[in-house]
Amino acid sequence: MKRWLYLGLLITLIVPAAYASGEIDVKKVSIAIDTVWVLITGLLVFFMNTGFAMVESGLARSKNTVNILAKNFIVFALSSLMFWFIGWGIMFGDGNGFIGLTNLFFVNSGVDEGYSAISWTQVPLWAKFFFQLVFAGTAATIVSGAVAERIKFISFIIFSLLLVGFVYPIVGHWIWGGGFLQTLGMFDFAGSTVVHSVGGWASLAGVLILGPRLGKYLPNGEVRPIMGHNLSLVTLGGLILWFGWFGFNPGSTMSVGDGSAISHIFITTNTAAIMAIISSTITSWLIQGKPDLTMIINGCLAGLVAITAGCAFVDVYSSAIIGIIAGILVVISVISFDKIKIDDPVGALSVHLVNGIFGTLAVGLFAKDGITGTNTGNGLFFGGGFKLLINQFIGVVSVGIFVFIISTIVWLILKWTIGIRVSRDEELMGLDIGEHGQEAYPDFQSFLTK
Repeated sequence: MKRWLYLGLLITLIVPAAYASGEIDVKKVSIAIDTVWVLITGLLVFFMNTGFAMVESGLARSKNTVNILAKNFIVFALSSLMFWFIGWGIMFGDGNGFIGLTNLFFVNSGVDEGYSAISWTQVPLWAKFFFQLVFAGTAATIVSGAVAERIKFISFIIFSLLLVGFVYPIVGHWIWGGGFLQTLGMFDFAGSTVVHSVGGWASLAGVLILGPRLGKYLPNGEVRPIMGHNLSLVTLGGLILWFGWFGFNPGSTMSVGDGSAISHIFITTNTAAIMAIISSTITSWLIQGKPDLTMIINGCLAGLVAITAGCAFVDVYSSAIIGIIAGILVVISVISFDKIKIDDPVGALSVHLVNGIFGTLAVGLFAKDGITGTNTGNGLFFGGGFKLLINQFIGVVSVGIFVFIISTIVWLILKWTIGIRVSRDEELMGLDIGEHGQEAYPDFQSFLTK
């Protein structure tokens, strides 16, 4: 029954747009179908906000649940405002190799001109805008988890506005908007660097300036585990993110014209995820003595992040290898960050930064020229030499230096003005009460105090 409803909806959307003068306009049909594809995959990416909220809140303590959920809820509103106001123009406006300069504000009131870097897709401007907007929101959401359980709500809001309004779109312009990295020949199909590394570098700057949560690292150097309060939520969130990634990567074609390419991207995306799950499980088992569920879930996400840059540029066998490496990397990275006392409550740095970098470099190793129609050149392992790998490396370094330095400056200004960390008493009591005057589980808390 449902499939007939979906078919009916599709016909309702497409036929009126395509029927002109008694004849079917093939071009209008093509545009209409592409538009539906872009909007539906954009909705899948939007739904990933739910996944992030579940993963982050589940990995936090119950006393900080409201704060985590509030940040994840408002961040998309903040992202939408700033990307509409100026972010889109900076990212896709015609300009120079560093920044877009044409029609900067409010998406040119919906007029599709001055954005030649994204004119390759035939869908209407607002469809392009929405799809890119949900990506921008993802970059900001990554920061929320890394700085969880000790950041002021207002400071997070201000940082998110600046990240999505300026930092993210400048990097996006470099790689997707006709900037110098795109001209150089760096490839990042769906955002291992543009989205995930940007969120990761911004998170790293924030974590270093904030410092660890109280009681995380003991005076004798011992690491004190701070357990999340609801692994069921974490698992649900992980599955939602996995599901949403089938909009994130295949949707980046922004067209259904090449079904073979879309199918290929679906399989490389899923293959990297499943292999990372397996390798993270084994690695966790070997190192920790037990298969840690949080490592397994983050392994899945690491594989997805790592394949995001190259999902359209590598074959299925290579995607499996990328996933295996990503799963191993994420476990080692989480443990290593703890050893050097960098406190990341949800593993965002290990998932998004470490594997965003790896996934971007993996294009330079595993790419096969023209595998889905894009002339990338071959990677190192397929006879292409070091050229592509060097281009990918330049991209990683350029983005890392820029985002980390700008984010550090913004975090420090916030620290020296309004402050970025809650008080000691508020952190101990929980940010839910201190920042929001609410509790996520009031009945449960009341029961404990009786």
